[in-house]
Amino acid sequence: MTMPLAGLRVIDLTRALSGPFCSMILADLGADIVKIEPLPDGEMSRAWGPFDHGVSTYFLSTNRNKRGIAVDFRKPEGLALIRELMRSADVLVENFKPGTMEAMGIGYGSLRAENPRLIMASVTGFGSSGPAGQWPGFDQIAQGYSGLMSLTGTIESGPMRVGVAIGDSTAGMWAALGVLGAVIARHASGVGQHVETSLLAGLIGLLNVQAQRHLSLGEIPAPNGNAHPVIAPYGTYQTRDGPLNIATATQEMWRKLTECLGLEALINDPRFIDNTARFANRDQLKALMEDKLRQRSKIEWTQELIALGVPAGPIYNLAEVFADPQVRHCGMVEEIDHPEIGALRQVASPIRMDALGPRTCYRAPPLLGEHTREVLIEYGIAPERIEALAAAGVVRQHP
Repeated sequence: MTMPLAGLRVIDLTRALSGPFCSMILADLGADIVKIEPLPDGEMSRAWGPFDHGVSTYFLSTNRNKRGIAVDFRKPEGLALIRELMRSADVLVENFKPGTMEAMGIGYGSLRAENPRLIMASVTGFGSSGPAGQWPGFDQIAQGYSGLMSLTGTIESGPMRVGVAIGDSTAGMWAALGVLGAVIARHASGVGQHVETSLLAGLIGLLNVQAQRHLSLGEIPAPNGNAHPVIAPYGTYQTRDGPLNIATATQEMWRKLTECLGLEALINDPRFIDNTARFANRDQLKALMEDKLRQRSKIEWTQELIALGVPAGPIYNLAEVFADPQVRHCGMVEEIDHPEIGALRQVASPIRMDALGPRTCYRAPPLLGEHTREVLIEYGIAPERIEALAAAGVVRQHP
């Protein structure tokens, strides 16, 4: 079956996480991603540990389903070659510091003059202009600057970063979504456009109700730890053997929860009569609930609460996540053969549709220069020229 983005040619000049995450999403949907890495050592994340059989797990996590070529960006012939490839590409993805593409002579204006259909997606740290436009894009800096860290953690702990690089990942997803919109628009207009997002904008775009509280009411939300910012009881509670999440979103769920815990007397208690009252007295309510919850295990409570229609679930570590029967059933881990590692397990794409088929990992992350010759030939570069470029150190084919 033809994949949704089959035939879409994407040149990937990205590194680290935000850009590679964007191009990986497009690759999962069937686009032909050509990842161009600089010589001599390739993309910077190849040096970041820990390593699996000498291969960076960081690099492995964001570069599946791509082909890779190696080009020396420092040589004029290398930049000329990249520019030549852009003439027959559909999409270019880059996450350099603003101005870098122009400095290399491959800014969007000049590329579009040669290929009006080209779509270029740029991911920056804080935007391409403005007072912070030249700041380097690092995830934790963006988490703090966006206000996200001010909402994460507790009053006692102070601001806390999210446990994954959420700014990079979110920017990559927004960029991929923008590319899809530009591809659709090109069907009507016949021309490409420049898609831009940033770590800062991507995170602010996720602030939803917390942002609206401030914009509408002038409130400055404080961190709530594991408690919901506006609903109670909704958060993390201690059981006999560890923490449990409970999400009591409606009055009916609240009634069922009190019955399950043997706290029916709280139904008519003025402190807990409705969500507003429960939220105001959430610390007292948490203590009453945990007196009961500590009597049994988190899995026992989960099963009982779910049976009653009250959303609940244990808090897993990653070993428990990937051993869980539901995660296995959803096919969130796939195995693929890697030329140096052998059998490589990877997190699968979370997108499911008929056009993707039963698997989402169909190509292992590329070795440095693994596909240089085949890609350049497909893009119209003569074999004898490829050999001359390789002899001059402009390109490299992995042996």
